[in-house]
Amino acid sequence: MRPEILYPLFKPVDSLKGVGPRLKPALERLAGPHVVDLLWHLPSGAVDRRHQCPVNQAHHGLLCTLTVRVLQHLKPPTRSRPYRVLCEDQSGPSGGSLVLTFFHAHADYLGKTLPEGELRVVSGTIEDYNGELQMTHPEHIVRVADIATVLTLEPTYPLTYTVSQKVLTKAIRKALDQTTALAEWHDPALLGKHGWQTWFESLHRAHHPDDLTDLEAQAPARQRLAYDELLANQLALRLVRRALRRSKGLAIRGDGRLRARAMDSLAFTLTGSQTTALGEIIADMESDLRMLRLLQGDVGSGKTVVAFLAMLAAVEAGSQAVLMAPTEILARQHLATIAPLAAAAGLNVAILTGREKGKTRAAILEDLKSGHTHIAIGTHALFQDGVAFADLRMAVIDEQHRFGVHQRLELAAKGAQVDILVMTATPIPRTLMLTAYGDMDGSRLVEKPAGRRPIDTRVLPSSKLSEIAAGVRRKVKAGARVYWVCPLVEDNETLDLAAAEERFKDLSQMFGARVGLVHGRMKGQDKDAVMADFKSGAIDILVATTVIEVGVDVPEATVMVIEHAERFGLAQLHQLRGRVGRGDQASTCLLVYLAPLSKMAQKRLKIMRETEDGFVIAEEDLKLRGAGELLGTRQSGLPELRLADLALHQDLLATATADAKLVLQTDPDLHSPRGQALRCLLYLFERDAAIKLLRSG
Repeated sequence: MRPEILYPLFKPVDSLKGVGPRLKPALERLAGPHVVDLLWHLPSGAVDRRHQCPVNQAHHGLLCTLTVRVLQHLKPPTRSRPYRVLCEDQSGPSGGSLVLTFFHAHADYLGKTLPEGELRVVSGTIEDYNGELQMTHPEHIVRVADIATVLTLEPTYPLTYTVSQKVLTKAIRKALDQTTALAEWHDPALLGKHGWQTWFESLHRAHHPDDLTDLEAQAPARQRLAYDELLANQLALRLVRRALRRSKGLAIRGDGRLRARAMDSLAFTLTGSQTTALGEIIADMESDLRMLRLLQGDVGSGKTVVAFLAMLAAVEAGSQAVLMAPTEILARQHLATIAPLAAAAGLNVAILTGREKGKTRAAILEDLKSGHTHIAIGTHALFQDGVAFADLRMAVIDEQHRFGVHQRLELAAKGAQVDILVMTATPIPRTLMLTAYGDMDGSRLVEKPAGRRPIDTRVLPSSKLSEIAAGVRRKVKAGARVYWVCPLVEDNETLDLAAAEERFKDLSQMFGARVGLVHGRMKGQDKDAVMADFKSGAIDILVATTVIEVGVDVPEATVMVIEHAERFGLAQLHQLRGRVGRGDQASTCLLVYLAPLSKMAQKRLKIMRETEDGFVIAEEDLKLRGAGELLGTRQSGLPELRLADLALHQDLLATATADAKLVLQTDPDLHSPRGQALRCLLYLFERDAAIKLLRSG
């Protein structure tokens, strides 16, 4: 159960005074559903209202706070005219005059707020209107006794949707009022080393900056909060990993006969890193601890073959193996790679996706249940109810970040102590490995198979599309096959992106029936038919959305055109480029952009031109975009970090990793006073699943 002291923070946002049914959905979209989510929504800037000046020293454009006497209210004849309030101060022999201007004003309200003859403090931006100094809609109007509430560095918050700065600030202040001090979960030596205050004090300092430097990621208050989040994350991952380790595995020891047959049928020898990775996986399988290993390999580095050879070890031991992919296209691509190798080893392979229906599906399920099928390949359909295995001992999950941890566990539940190998072609920076995949061991494939040639990457403006099309015509005449990637399926005027269907029509006029189209809204069979035509050479140009990002293997394809390349992230561009250069022919990737380019887009395209190393690209992507977007925002496989920035807080992550390890070595069940405080920290950052694992032992 969540500690009682945290109850106020996990109330819905509309429990705060002033947050009604209209404001609630906007705040939920902006920050989150709970009061605590408003605490994590930190300011991104500040308005300095500490500058006081007399009226006769004020000038146009100056933001300042002034003390003035209200002289007279000038009510307009109609509501369409501004309401004016004449004021003065005693800044010179005759004082200085200032007009406060209000549009669509309520006279009663202004009469009470600015009573004639009384002093008031006003804060806002000065304007010069026809030689007259005025302030339109002052942001603050208070009594002189309350001037200290205005003379501050006033935080400003990131805004989206329909929430104003004033309304959001008010809601965050109310959330802070509901916050109480919590027992300290950090070692006093660590606090002293960094000059950090308590969590409660750091939170207030982050929302009430004393100086502009307090807004920086490396400011002590922000560092402290970022470290809290990273420590909660690392503790949770280690608890998950420990729970997995505690659930004993079954040692899988194959005799190598099937692997030997498959290796003999390969048209190539394994690279050094493929051999190393396979050795690490087999060692995990042969131990009596359950395997949970991440196999990272750049596009075209041969992950599927490594995974298949590992699955053969499970089959040699008399059990079954399964490979799950996020899309049907990818599942069928894996089948195309594996089926001939499995046939050489004398094994039965089946595919199960949403497409298999009726008698076909029933027959597949029966073969899985009886053990007749040795290896199953499929999509989410594999862990649906009704899918049972005779003896599932090995599961391979491709493109892990497309699946949630719970889906990983559901698949594992189809067998007893199932060993899990997770694969990704999205290279993951070391820092993300620690935060998102800290519960796994890692293997990397760093070499490309022999014979692969570098890809010539060029960056071109969309004004050169006609020249690009002419170049494509020359390449096609010479026997090349071409991918042409467009970001959207149908025209979207607001984004002004080249639509795939429109581009398909254009290219069909130039090249006739030799052009095909695939996009995410097509039926599986239709997609497969077009892909088969492209693979066989029945069509030369494949116009596609990003459905071709992963798993499509056509060695004859040597040209990749990506329109609106500035719209894609680095990892996605790298994935798309990896669709070419898979044979022994020279390949070209054309990144076509719509001018003008933002600085961020310029950096991205420059990196793509300079390197093909996916791990270098991933590190650069982390620096440019931050972790939140790197594997897709709010992806189920990636914990979302609200306070920590992995590009800026890498040193804190290393400390948090070491701290979490030490804590669980010395206080494995978190029973000590610090352990109890750390339990509170886990709940605070909603790492409740880790607490459940603690309780279940």
